[in-house]
Amino acid sequence: MEYSVKIEAFEGPLDLLLHLINRLEIDIYDIPMAEITEQYLLYVHAMKVLELDVASEYLVMAATLLAIKSRMLLPQQEEELSEDDFEYEEQDPRDDLVEKLIEYKKYKEAALELKHLEEDRSQMFTKPPSDLTEYMKEIQPDKLDIDISVYDMIGALNKLLRRKKLQKPLSTKITRQEISIEKRMEEIIKEVTISSGKRSFNSLFPFPNKDHIVVTFLAILELMKRNEIFVEQEGNFHEIFISRPKGVN
Repeated sequence: MEYSVKIEAFEGPLDLLLHLINRLEIDIYDIPMAEITEQYLLYVHAMKVLELDVASEYLVMAATLLAIKSRMLLPQQEEELSEDDFEYEEQDPRDDLVEKLIEYKKYKEAALELKHLEEDRSQMFTKPPSDLTEYMKEIQPDKLDIDISVYDMIGALNKLLRRKKLQKPLSTKITRQEISIEKRMEEIIKEVTISSGKRSFNSLFPFPNKDHIVVTFLAILELMKRNEIFVEQEGNFHEIFISRPKGVN
């Protein structure tokens, strides 16, 4: 039993012709029929030798190429020709073939472009829109759009520490008194609330004690994180103010 191999090497006879034209670097508008016909028949013969499935359309194209080649080899008869016959004889027998090749080439290039677009689109993944309402935080309408980062707060703390160092008395009596961050947070909220809802950053550090300064600063950062206070600054290097959101007790 013979082993038969079937493979779609080309999409059709026009595809094979385009392959030959590109490989031989032939001008599609001036096809040398003798050379292209010879190469085409070699390919068809090779497919038969390899026992590939050669569709009838390949054989039809082979006959068409041979017919065009024969017409181009025939000498032109110039005697006793009418004007219509003369115009007919001047028509290049390759015109129909060239027109089909150009049209096929357009569709082939368009198909290749669509394939590339399909490959690009296959790398994109989408999903239906989801309702994220439950994840949205309530936006306070009175919150100022001020970009104050932790670095701004640290900068303000550095200024405060330098000021406290300069204002430190020559001799002091320090009494150790530990205070937790949670306790200091409650005190800050109370201080801001009784001051018409707004206090300056520096006023929250009344004591030069380093421990008290650090705890107060960490308490302010934690309150900012919980959105229990707002930090406002009119401009770079301006004084920072701490305020409470309206409607929050």
